[in-house]
Amino acid sequence: MCIFTFLYTFNNMIKSWIKAFRLRTLPLSMSGIILGSFIAKKEGFWDTEIFTFAMLTTLFFQVLSNLANDLGDSQKGTDNENRVGPLRAVQSGEISMSAMKKAVWIFSILSFISAVYLIQISSKGMTTEIILFYTVLAVLCILAAITYTVGKRAYGYSGFGDVFVFIFFGLVSVLGSYTLYTKQFNWEIIFPAITIGMLSTAVLNLNNMRDQVNDKVAGKITLVVKMGKMRAKYYHYFLILSGIVSSAFFLQHLGLLRFLFLIPYCILTLHLNRVKNTEYEKDFDPELKKVALTTFLIAVLYAIISSSSF
Repeated sequence: MCIFTFLYTFNNMIKSWIKAFRLRTLPLSMSGIILGSFIAKKEGFWDTEIFTFAMLTTLFFQVLSNLANDLGDSQKGTDNENRVGPLRAVQSGEISMSAMKKAVWIFSILSFISAVYLIQISSKGMTTEIILFYTVLAVLCILAAITYTVGKRAYGYSGFGDVFVFIFFGLVSVLGSYTLYTKQFNWEIIFPAITIGMLSTAVLNLNNMRDQVNDKVAGKITLVVKMGKMRAKYYHYFLILSGIVSSAFFLQHLGLLRFLFLIPYCILTLHLNRVKNTEYEKDFDPELKKVALTTFLIAVLYAIISSSSF
C-alpha cells in the first residue's frame, strides 16, 4: 500500500512541476534560435552541436523565466483568486514557495552551465572580447529571466516587460544564434530578429490584456495598464503587422516558396480580427497560444524551405 501511495504522490509532484514549466511557452522561445540558425545554414554555416546546445540553453532560460514568474507573482500577491489566466503552481499550493526558490536556483545554474558550454564550442574564430561579451550576455539573460517579476524593482511591474521581450526573444535570440555560426554580423538579420521580437512581444501583450484588471489592482503596471484596453489593441495591431512586414524582407530569397508564408499571415490576420472583437479578458487567453504557435510555424517553415532542394 505504501508503494502505491508513494507512486501516486510522486506522479502528482511530477505533473505539478511539468505544469509549472509551462510547456506551451517553449515553442515561442525556440523560434528565434531556429530562425537564426537556419539563416546561417542557408549561407553555408552549420554545426549540429551548436544548434543542439543553443536550443537547450534557450529552453533552460524559458523554464527559468516561467518558474521565476510563478514565484515573483505569488510573492507579490498578483496570482490570486481574481486572476483570469491559468492557476499557477505556488498560487494553487501544489508547489511550495521554498521549493520554487530552489528550482529557480537550479535552473539558473543549469542555464549558465549550458550557455558556457555553448560559448565554448562556438568559440573557434572568436576574439576574447566576443567570448567575454557572450558570457556577460548569458548572465544578463539569466538576470532578465528572474527579475521580470522577482525583487523589489521587478521590471515587469514597471511597464518594461515588452522592451525586454523584444530584445531577448528577438534581437538576442536571432542575432545571437546567427553569429554563433558565422562569427560575423550581417545587418540584414535585423529583419527576422524584428519579426520574432514583435510577435513575441505581441504574445506578452495578449497576456497583459488578459490580466489587465487584476494587474492594476495588484499594482503590476504593465503597458496595457498604462494604455488601457483600446490603445493596447492598437498597439497589438502594430506589433503583429510590423512582424509581418519585417518578415517580407528576409523571405525574398526563397523565391516562389515564400508564398507559403501566406498561411501564417492569414492566421495572424484572422487573429487580429478576433482581438478587435474581444470584449472579455478571458477570451484573450486562447489567442496567446495561437500567436506563439504561428511564430513557431514561421521559424519552422523557414527552416524546412531553406533546407529543401527545390
